[in-house]
Amino acid sequence: MLKRHFSHAFADDPDRLHFAAHSHHLWPDVTFEAQQQHWLDAARMADSKWDKVLGEEWPEAQAHIARLLRLSHPKRIAVAPSVHDFVTRIFTCFEGQRRPVRILSTDSEFHSFSRQARRWEEAGVATVERVAVAPFETFQQRFAAAIAAGGHDLVYFSQVFYNSAFAVPDPAALVEAIPDPETFVVIDGYHGFMALPTDLSAIEERAFYTAGGYKYAMSGEGICFMHCPPGFGRRPVDTGWFAAFGELTAGRDPDRVPFSEDGYRFFGATFDHTGLYRFNAVQRLLQRAEVTVDHIHRHVVALQKRFLAGLHEMSAGELSAAELVPPPDNPHRGHFLVFRTAEAGDLHRRLADAGVGTDFRDDRLRLGFGVYQEPADVDRLLEVLQRIG
Repeated sequence: MLKRHFSHAFADDPDRLHFAAHSHHLWPDVTFEAQQQHWLDAARMADSKWDKVLGEEWPEAQAHIARLLRLSHPKRIAVAPSVHDFVTRIFTCFEGQRRPVRILSTDSEFHSFSRQARRWEEAGVATVERVAVAPFETFQQRFAAAIAAGGHDLVYFSQVFYNSAFAVPDPAALVEAIPDPETFVVIDGYHGFMALPTDLSAIEERAFYTAGGYKYAMSGEGICFMHCPPGFGRRPVDTGWFAAFGELTAGRDPDRVPFSEDGYRFFGATFDHTGLYRFNAVQRLLQRAEVTVDHIHRHVVALQKRFLAGLHEMSAGELSAAELVPPPDNPHRGHFLVFRTAEAGDLHRRLADAGVGTDFRDDRLRLGFGVYQEPADVDRLLEVLQRIG
């Protein structure tokens, strides 16, 4: 689809098969140029480079994110080096409560949240109710029922789950099921952003949404963002000096720490802004090529179907469509395929030895698909699987 724009990634190995787009998406060539431009701007502008970063690069990035997610207020978007920064900052909004923070989540959240939530439990500052994602066919109903029961300070769930690629059928319906208007809700969109067409317009006044550039946004580390609904977390206890930028509240009260009313209230402090340059360069490339998230999604789905059809026809091999989670007939899936097998680690290593990039989590082999893959690449992957089987 866009493979010719990834010449640097394939320069040393034109036959490279990188099926780990869900884990570390390759970067298109424009990001190399953007990286260079960032250095040149820093050298030329020195400390005044922040005028360009916060006055040009960041507003452009906000506009791109808002366009992609159908958000009407770009200034409500905050940036941070990692999503974990946002998670911990949100949690500090509950400091001062006499009881532990009551969290509703799932058993399939990424380690960044699941580890932190367990530590909060150990420290006695939170209680966590976890709803099993499987069976996938009933997750939406079961999680909605748990939400509707109420009594939560924070509801946290992924748009697409990292260990199965299962995509929540209707995230907006889950948000709308929350009975208490003061309950925070966070959607981890890291495996959804720039992969699945996403429209947050119906819940933009209610839900936080986090994601970043490391995966499908093709722009690497250090560029994570969060959409911040108005009225929630107006004064996080964990705060950096950037949170005093923008439209301030309590700006004239010397005894009260001022906060911005927009996304700046969830900013930290000085950060490496190279990722902003890369992110904007990728977005400009896609716009020039007239490639939308819908186009990308259709391309990936077609590659996945080709792979599964070929896998079904293979006469030999250790990987089977029967091991796919969710099963092949489940339409709610992100941009990677997950196969549950006791041989996941061994198969990952043998594929790597054969020149194929994949990854695995415990007993799950993950194959990610992206814009730099073509049907011929899928066919070659099937040939490798046949050979090493």
